[in-house]
Amino acid sequence: MIEAPHYSAAGASKKAVALPEALFDGTVNQDLLHRAVITFLSNQRQGTSDTKTRSEISGGNQKPWRQKGTGRARQGSTRAPHWRHGGIAHGPHPRSYRLGIPRKMRQLAKKSALNARAREGALVIVDGLDYEKPKTKDFAALLGKVGGKGKKVLVLTAADAHNVYLSGRNIPDVRVMRFADASAYEIMWSETVVVEIGALESNGDSAKKATKEADDA
Repeated sequence: MIEAPHYSAAGASKKAVALPEALFDGTVNQDLLHRAVITFLSNQRQGTSDTKTRSEISGGNQKPWRQKGTGRARQGSTRAPHWRHGGIAHGPHPRSYRLGIPRKMRQLAKKSALNARAREGALVIVDGLDYEKPKTKDFAALLGKVGGKGKKVLVLTAADAHNVYLSGRNIPDVRVMRFADASAYEIMWSETVVVEIGALESNGDSAKKATKEADDA
């Protein structure tokens, strides 16, 4: 059983909590993590790079000079790739870099990433962050108390928490998102993962149910 440090919303240390076994079984699949990260990064590429081929260059309709008698090498067009301002040979053109990964593999990769952070002691649990309005100062103080000062921190909330997002968006290297929306890449990007206890409980129950259904099938 893996345990993680537990803090209040104000940053006061509490008794460590046992992480749900449905999500934290200690297994880290390195190959699956690699594939998930490569897929995520590849899907961020816009693929809009473009270069002109010799057919798209203006000018060069006639030979720069006659074929023979000049003492220079024969040339057919100033649009050729070896000419300055000529076309580009084998250059990039708009394309899609999108890759796919099965849903179950994506879920297992996320689970492996969470296990990796938990085994390193880089995952902490906090009580619900119920901010009535954005509080960047209080939020930064909380991150400092849980060991996230000067580190890349990923804060995972149980539900849409707009005020929590607004509190952290101006803090460098801090990302706030729902637990359900986080991918293996975001978890591996961070050096400290802060999870609301409500998110852990609800997603732990969902993972347990999904595992049971898979076993029954």
